Amino acid sequence: MKKAINIRLNETLLSDLDGYANELERSRTYIIEKAISAYFDTLDEIIADKRIDEVKSGKAAVYSLEEVAEQLGLK
Repeated sequence: MKKAINIRLNETLLSDLDGYANELERSRTYIIEKAISAYFDTLDEIIADKRIDEVKSGKAAVYSLEEVAEQLGLK
């Protein structure tokens, strides 16, 4: 199910969006959905790098599968 949202874009960005939509014969919504979806891959990489840095700096701990199973009483 899709839900509507409101966003504000500067005129240049909106013009670029309309240009792509017209060239591809797609809606603004389609282009925005594709752009956000593609950017999520980048965000996943940024978050993964952040988590690795947290582990390396000692701000986050890493547990083995055996430790997690034991904590959950699965052993």
